Amino acid sequence: MKIALFSDIHANLPALEAFFKDVDSKNPDFIYCLGDLVGYNIWPNEVINEIRKRKIPTIAGNYDFGIGRNSDECGCAYKTDDEKNMGKISISFTNSLLNEDERSYLRSLPAHIKLEFQLNEDKLKLLLVHGSPRKINEYLFEDRDEKSLKRIMVQADADIMCFGHTHKPYHRVLNPNFENQNNFRHAINIGSVGKPKDGDPRGNYVMLTIDEQSSALVRDSISVEFIRFEYDVEKAAKAIENSPLPDKYAAMLRNGG
Repeated sequence: MKIALFSDIHANLPALEAFFKDVDSKNPDFIYCLGDLVGYNIWPNEVINEIRKRKIPTIAGNYDFGIGRNSDECGCAYKTDDEKNMGKISISFTNSLLNEDERSYLRSLPAHIKLEFQLNEDKLKLLLVHGSPRKINEYLFEDRDEKSLKRIMVQADADIMCFGHTHKPYHRVLNPNFENQNNFRHAINIGSVGKPKDGDPRGNYVMLTIDEQSSALVRDSISVEFIRFEYDVEKAAKAIENSPLPDKYAAMLRNGG
């Protein structure tokens, strides 16, 4: 069983279209979106409607949550005054673009999706969140303390937890022997389709493969493939430069930062 997971499109329609072309060629059994459809570019309505048209199960990202409520806060945890000022422009611009039907759709999105598989004698629990199970905008970076990450997953009763928000993909396998737990746990950041921050401007998504041999008791019984794809970065960057959005967002698309 192949499950495609993508996140953090951020109104980048050229990237989303290229993602669909790539993922369709791989014919996954299921596709899920982990949120942040809007913000930072000029196509929030178009991105929302492409995902709606395909009826892709989708959870809310922090940006979706804020824009869905016509808020001037996106929960983005900007660190510098420059980032905060640019963020205000993006939020205001996105709010001005969004149609009411699309805004209503964002408000309707669930906070997480939990799936339970039983392909053999062992149940396998997959949790899809945007930031973390605890908070929509919590950042789970790759250097997160292992005990902390395990505790989050144990409390959420997840064998596999997939999330986005940081725009930096990784897969960590957490060993057992934690609070009398025997399961291996997989923490998977699926990266970003439309606004990568790992130095690679190509879009990124994950293909998760589980089968009748998959078990939380066996370390390497699931497959996690990180897939990069090319898209028209210049089209997306120039759209930013021809809009009220800060030009710095265009530079970030070009350099993957």
